[in-house]
Amino acid sequence: MSIANRQLNSAWSDWWAGTRNAELWWTLAWYDVVLRYRRSMLGPLWLTLSTGALLVGMGPLYATLFKVPVGTFFPHLTLGIIFWTFFTATINDGCAVFINGAQYLKQPGFSPSALVWRSLARNCLQLAHTIVLYLPVAIWAGIPLSPRMLLFLPGFAIVIINLHALTLTLGIICARFRDVAQIVASMLQLLMFLTPVFWFPSSLPGRSHAILYNPLAQLLDVVRLPLLGDLPAPGTIRFLMAFTALNVAIAAAVYRLNRRHLVYWV
Repeated sequence: MSIANRQLNSAWSDWWAGTRNAELWWTLAWYDVVLRYRRSMLGPLWLTLSTGALLVGMGPLYATLFKVPVGTFFPHLTLGIIFWTFFTATINDGCAVFINGAQYLKQPGFSPSALVWRSLARNCLQLAHTIVLYLPVAIWAGIPLSPRMLLFLPGFAIVIINLHALTLTLGIICARFRDVAQIVASMLQLLMFLTPVFWFPSSLPGRSHAILYNPLAQLLDVVRLPLLGDLPAPGTIRFLMAFTALNVAIAAAVYRLNRRHLVYWV
């Protein structure tokens, strides 16, 4: 077996060792949330209340500015804010995932992938506290139950795969080059306005095709549109298949080449 194949098998075994240890990373994620809201009367429900207050304040205002009926705009905005917050929180956390977990990396036999899953699980727990806001909004807007809503599940799986790969890549790069985290945070602030979180692509006639070059817009579509009873465009699916393959390939290469150096960088 060649050296490259041995390195690949070793990296795969190391990644799988952390991935299958779900009890460890789930417990760590759970206690991250518990400790964050320790001594708070409402605990993580503050996430629900703060997001709800933001939506109530923004919904009527932006619906008026964009001249869209509130019943149409509010579900779009609700899911946009909820999932965009999830995306950005996960990516920003991913930049520091190995730096903040340095004490674990210095323990013999600890797999770095467990820290990646810990970050994803923590942000999924926070997502669970905000996604419930969509239920009253959907009932109020009269969005009927549809079999298309089940497409949210494979869409969310695609999101998790891509966020895992991004966290793995950015976590390693940011451990080596600390300034990259600030660059990523700034880019996410810019992308928020270039992604249809608040607005509809139809608001840009002749220019909506530019959204195809924004991966976060495509990831938002595959989880938002099914919950609105709609289907993602065929171009979105093709784009995400190619982007996911590229994203995973880059993460695998970066992990294989640099995982043994992490303990020296943190």
